Amino acid sequence: MTPEEIYAFLNANAICYLATAQDNVPYVRGMMLARADADGLLFHTGADKEMCKQLQANPRAEVCAFNPQDQVQVRVAGDVEFLADVEVKKALIAERPFLQPMVDQFGYDAFVVFRLVHNTATVWTMAAAMAPKTYVKI
Repeated sequence: MTPEEIYAFLNANAICYLATAQDNVPYVRGMMLARADADGLLFHTGADKEMCKQLQANPRAEVCAFNPQDQVQVRVAGDVEFLADVEVKKALIAERPFLQPMVDQFGYDAFVVFRLVHNTATVWTMAAAMAPKTYVKI
């Protein structure tokens, strides 16, 4: 897959899993990708969440998205970059109105936006399950 095809796949399969590590222990959780493009993979979480604290302590993370119908999985590893721009937060909240009550109650500082950058992706398909991995800089 080309980088553009990888972005399209990720945007079409926005329910994904994000892995972090703390004290050499892995943690994985389901996430909703906001968008994937040449700027990186954009996500949000709460400032008090364990995931946020784990990413602050160790900004390396990996995301895995899977399309069961096509039997395609894309994994993306990179570095987390936190975004403090309130306009980015407002734009995400406009796209996802279910977030507004949290911001109304706790303020914009409780709403953390981060991007996975400096990414390397690998694609897995059932047809090529036993083939060596190839990596694409995205």
